[in-house]
Amino acid sequence: MSELAELFDVAAARQLDAQASAVLGDAGASLMEQAGTAAWQCLLQRWPQAQRICVLAGPGNNGGDGLVLARLAVQSGRSVQVLRLADEGTLSDLSQRMRAQFEAIGGTVAVLGEALPGADVIVDALFGIGLNRAPVAEAERAIAAVNAAGVPVLALDVPSGVDAQTGRVPGAAVRAACTLQFIVPHQGLYTGDALEYVGECRLAPLQLPPGSDAAVCASADLWHVGRLPSLLRPRRANSHKGESGHVLCVGGNAGSGGAVMLAAEAALRAGAGLVSVGTQPQHVSPLLSRLPEAMVHAVQDSAELQQLLPRAKVVAIGPGLGQDDWARECWRQVRASGLPLVVDADALNLLAAAPQPLAGAILTPHPGEAGRLLGASTAQVQADRFSAAQTLAERYDAVVVLKGAGTVVAAPQARPRVIAAGNPGMAVGGMGDLLTGIIAALRAQGLSAFDAASTGALLHGLAGDDAARDGQRGLLPTDLLVPLRRRLNPEL
Repeated sequence: MSELAELFDVAAARQLDAQASAVLGDAGASLMEQAGTAAWQCLLQRWPQAQRICVLAGPGNNGGDGLVLARLAVQSGRSVQVLRLADEGTLSDLSQRMRAQFEAIGGTVAVLGEALPGADVIVDALFGIGLNRAPVAEAERAIAAVNAAGVPVLALDVPSGVDAQTGRVPGAAVRAACTLQFIVPHQGLYTGDALEYVGECRLAPLQLPPGSDAAVCASADLWHVGRLPSLLRPRRANSHKGESGHVLCVGGNAGSGGAVMLAAEAALRAGAGLVSVGTQPQHVSPLLSRLPEAMVHAVQDSAELQQLLPRAKVVAIGPGLGQDDWARECWRQVRASGLPLVVDADALNLLAAAPQPLAGAILTPHPGEAGRLLGASTAQVQADRFSAAQTLAERYDAVVVLKGAGTVVAAPQARPRVIAAGNPGMAVGGMGDLLTGIIAALRAQGLSAFDAASTGALLHGLAGDDAARDGQRGLLPTDLLVPLRRRLNPEL
């Protein structure tokens, strides 16, 4: 994997395939041969002892890829059964050609029955990247049979039932152990519901003829650990705390002091030189007991908050903020300060109640908060996380971190970024407060809003993965603080 992997939407993948086929002049037959060969090699590498292989071949070109694999498997001495749907319809020209070649060496294609035959590996070649609706009838039953077989599945290009564009799973979908993508990685396989189904994602880039990629652009970037060294450079020897920025965390309404405490501690652990906290008076003593490194101030009225703002470089607002009069006044003052903002939790709800652009700010909504900001449901946000994040970024003139599995970071007029880190154990209260503090600290240390948001989300996910080595259940936000510090110092 390259340091910055590019992801592509369905239209770009189709365009690449069509342009390469046009240059080759064989209607795509040689590309299909390459794809099927790569799939067979992937199967051999992943399951070298497999002797019985079941291939579910659909009528389109995805089925043709599976038939090439089946032919190669037969020629290698494996026992191969190829199954088709009873209502498959008309075969594509390439799929028809590959089926004829498979049958010419003695292979047979049978109609799928109620259950699958015994196999060591199942190859899912039912549908390709074009399916964006729920499978029905025979296809739905076939997918159920695959999932019930208890056998590892190799999905070709995309698990059947998963939308390669959005990551949405509108109905039944194959649960693959490994998904081998062809030519380019598909953006939808790295976020949302798709992550439940893809297993290990691999890529077979194939040998494309020169010039066949003209005018084809990536739609998103995949951010992973390889990005960190270029963004987190060692500090110079003659550094002082002022160079690392001053973060002011505002929040912690009555009964919610822990949220702003987590944000403040995360900001310190993420390298901020100074961290101040403006919170309700009853939280001052507990916060100082937990975090003596922070400068904690009781904020009861506008004058007290007004004294803190001029010293800050970045303001993180929202953790534990609430939505009462105190919260609204804090939100008003912070908004009027003109400082770079990281906006989370109840500050997002206050923004949704009175929408306005926040140029240069970083918004960190979970899908429910994103829905409120857009006037949409959580389900609508999750149905197309790329579109939701980008719409938010344009509407609010801000960088947006749409949290969740496969976090999407978007900015106005920029290519979105998908965060390749994180795990289900992080679905617990307080994790978002931690992220807010991390992003604010990186912003205070001089990263642009887009880079601070992306790097913060990546660090947060990586630290969560490190902490989850002891188990995902019971993972707490504070468990991330030690691995976070290690991740922030990649030179060690």
